[in-house]
Amino acid sequence: MEKIKIGIIICDRYRTCAGGKCFRSLQKREGAFAMYKDQDVELTAYTTCGGCPGGNIEYAPEEMKKNGVTHIHFATGFLVGYPPCPYMEHFGTFIPEKYGMKVVFGTHPIPQKYFLTHKKLNTWNTAFLKEAIQPTLSDEQIRLSYD
Repeated sequence: MEKIKIGIIICDRYRTCAGGKCFRSLQKREGAFAMYKDQDVELTAYTTCGGCPGGNIEYAPEEMKKNGVTHIHFATGFLVGYPPCPYMEHFGTFIPEKYGMKVVFGTHPIPQKYFLTHKKLNTWNTAFLKEAIQPTLSDEQIRLSYD
């Protein structure tokens, strides 16, 4: 079985995040990392987008690719921050086109408190966001464990 090397890009709003929820969910194969349930995965890179409008997105994937990364995960913060990142859809097109890498939106499961807030505000009402949040929805019990 070939090892999958992933890189995580976090929203610059959360640049001081230590990555605990992302690393825990990778280890437990929860949230968007559930897609690797039966696969050997290595976290190879971790960086921020560089701040709006995502200046680091133009360059970080190139370095990641040189280090073997094939899958880039945009951290769940891109989805649950308020407002969600308005550039995600563009990133999801740009990176595969320029670098040939798979892009996944989300890392750890959406915490329940964020799920409830965004549901009430009807934040995720576009076709893109409805699809983008799917890997991180999990069930309520798992979402509560990430609060």
